[in-house]
Amino acid sequence: MIIHKAEYQASYPDVRQTPDAGIPEYAFIGRSNVGKSSLINMICNHKGLAKTSQKPGKTQLINYFNIDDKWYLVDLPGYGYAKISKTKRKEWQRMIDGYLLQKRTLVTAFVLIDSNVSPQKNDLDFINWCGNMQVPFVIVFTKTDKSKPKEVEENIEAFRNTLLEEWEELPQQFITSANDKKGRDELLEFISNLNQKIGIG
Repeated sequence: MIIHKAEYQASYPDVRQTPDAGIPEYAFIGRSNVGKSSLINMICNHKGLAKTSQKPGKTQLINYFNIDDKWYLVDLPGYGYAKISKTKRKEWQRMIDGYLLQKRTLVTAFVLIDSNVSPQKNDLDFINWCGNMQVPFVIVFTKTDKSKPKEVEENIEAFRNTLLEEWEELPQQFITSANDKKGRDELLEFISNLNQKIGIG
């Protein structure tokens, strides 16, 4: 897949306000500071599309990006960010849950996992929740260039093994690096194949 146009469209505080154009949506979500904005920019080959920040918790709304007028890339708020009020955290959770459970044009959620750390409880809990709620999703390991290859490999293997304590079969996975553009072709091919299945060229 070649992306010719990637544009920010709008941000919404509630799934009920999001577009109802009937075109497929692919949502990106992960723990705060997982490298989500950098990954989105890498996929779209547009450095300034999603705003990157060293400060976690920057994404606070449901952000829509129009890709070639054929599909939406949806940037969801991060989970597991402690430095906000409990009230705000509940608002974010309602926003995320509402989108993932109610958005009928959602094709797949890409759950981002930092490959530089050992398995985190909030990542595991979120993936198990997606499984229990039958939310379609795949796993994307991010920032694989930030640590030594052996450490990254060990962290990914540990994550897989921990998941296998709950899962009989693991969800599909992608290994990525925004800096090296690693995994970009695989992610775009995955989206392209899903679009073709639902009749989007």
